[in-house]
Amino acid sequence: MDGNGRWAAKRGLPRTAGHVAGAETFRRVATYCKEIGVEYLTVYAFSTENWKRSSEEIEAIMGLFGKYLEEAIRDMEKNRVRIHFFGDLSPLSEPLRDLCAQVEEKSKTFEGVQLNMCINYGGRDEILRAVRAWGENIAAGECSPSDLTEERFSGLLDSAGVPDPDLIIRPSGEQRLSNFLLWQAAYSELYYTDVLWPDFNEEELEKAITAFHSRSRRYGGTK
Repeated sequence: MDGNGRWAAKRGLPRTAGHVAGAETFRRVATYCKEIGVEYLTVYAFSTENWKRSSEEIEAIMGLFGKYLEEAIRDMEKNRVRIHFFGDLSPLSEPLRDLCAQVEEKSKTFEGVQLNMCINYGGRDEILRAVRAWGENIAAGECSPSDLTEERFSGLLDSAGVPDPDLIIRPSGEQRLSNFLLWQAAYSELYYTDVLWPDFNEEELEKAITAFHSRSRRYGGTK
């Protein structure tokens, strides 16, 4: 969900105002995804690299995150969206970690759509954590190096049990993954748009979906 800061700068506003606008876009787009039958929506909310930003901006982002989680708990029975988190949540404040745990627990039985929120997430960090976990299993005598397969490795990732993404949308004009779902994106279709995230809407999402359906996915084959 990229471009919040640039959206604010273009309007002479502080970067925090861009994050507020971006949060509203997220709510609207997530609701629309549910309406059109998207089964899994994964959003990159805060990366492992985002800690380099100013303390003021980080505080604002975490405040918005906490507000969203409180709203999710309040409206959970009405919305019935299963929510899961990707990333290492240990650096977050204890209140935020508690909210994350509550949201996952209370929504785990919901069916129909799953929202995956990437918080303090980085694709490289996720892979390293999975490798360490496999190493610990080997050290405990539970397996050997030769037992490792793509399927077993996928089961050690934050996305265990979640299908690899069909489509990855990157707004704001940047054309790179920026450490997002590096393992899972091996055969994802990529869609880039110059639209800044706060200006992204249902029409822009439909453009991305239309582009996706126009492509031929061969997964390394010829048909």
